[in-house]
Amino acid sequence: MNKMPTINTLDDVRQILTELPGPDLEAAGAAKMREPQLTKPAGSLGRLEQLAAWTATWQGRYPPRMKNPTAHVFAGNHGVVAQGVSAFPQDVTKQMVANFERGGAAINQMCKALGVNLCVEQMDLDNPTQDFTENPAMTDTECAAAIAFGMNVVDETSDVACLGEMGIGNTTASAAICLALFGGSSLQWCGPGTGLDKPGIGRKAEVIGIGVKLYKGHMHDGLDVMRCLGGREMAAITGAIIGARLKKVPVMLDGFVSTTAAAVLPSLNKRALDHCKVGHVSQEPGHKILLEKLGKVALQDQNMRLGECTGAVLAVALLKAAVACHNDMATFAEASVSTKSAEN
Repeated sequence: MNKMPTINTLDDVRQILTELPGPDLEAAGAAKMREPQLTKPAGSLGRLEQLAAWTATWQGRYPPRMKNPTAHVFAGNHGVVAQGVSAFPQDVTKQMVANFERGGAAINQMCKALGVNLCVEQMDLDNPTQDFTENPAMTDTECAAAIAFGMNVVDETSDVACLGEMGIGNTTASAAICLALFGGSSLQWCGPGTGLDKPGIGRKAEVIGIGVKLYKGHMHDGLDVMRCLGGREMAAITGAIIGARLKKVPVMLDGFVSTTAAAVLPSLNKRALDHCKVGHVSQEPGHKILLEKLGKVALQDQNMRLGECTGAVLAVALLKAAVACHNDMATFAEASVSTKSAEN
């Protein structure tokens, strides 16, 4: 069992990020050798072929496996909700967590249908982060503790860790983080979240502009940005991404909030997200911009914006198909099928 490093401060996290393990080149090579031997025209399964190789590479084993996928839904509350940036009250976070635990939410049905283990992680829901228009959202210690929690939650026996969230106000925090990391205008990063109208989106943009301006001189890297503007559930997702890398577990990110939690890492290690895929394109408008900034192409677009890890879990179906085809298809030799003619 891989023991996680001790985390007390964000500097501890920074140190870990300088020493992340790289890809398993032996597993990648084995996948590359097998793929052309399978009974299909070269490249005919498109991105599924790449997914199978990516899975083996970051699981650090060959053949790849997809029998034990896990979904983690991190839930947290945000003090900035006091600024009127959400269509729903903060109590909804706890109410939805209870719904997850009863098995009544969309994520429960998707996990059941696709054979994904579901873990719901509550991040001190009775104590929201600070309102970032007045104070940094978290102290260094609080942010580091949330990251450490996420690092330890990922189980090394998981074949993939799907990372999602629940938290009223977290699209506001996400938009603020993206503005701080990548610039642009407040409004371009803002969307309806849980259902804001046009004036509500305008108010949301105003609030994130205030927050980013307030801490501009105090945010030197992505972890500073997370501390000043993020949420505990978002910091925990950041930690889960790091922990998964250390435990050789590939990561499937969900939508805007999860991808934003990932986006704070490349400023400290440009290869930090190589073991991560994005399950879907959220209809939250900032997500498409963010994917372009990160150089990530989502696996699907189903016009979804629910969160809850639903887009990431839905992508597990693609991973299962990719791994099954790679592992279990017959080779040309096994099936006595002629290979491509040399004359062609």
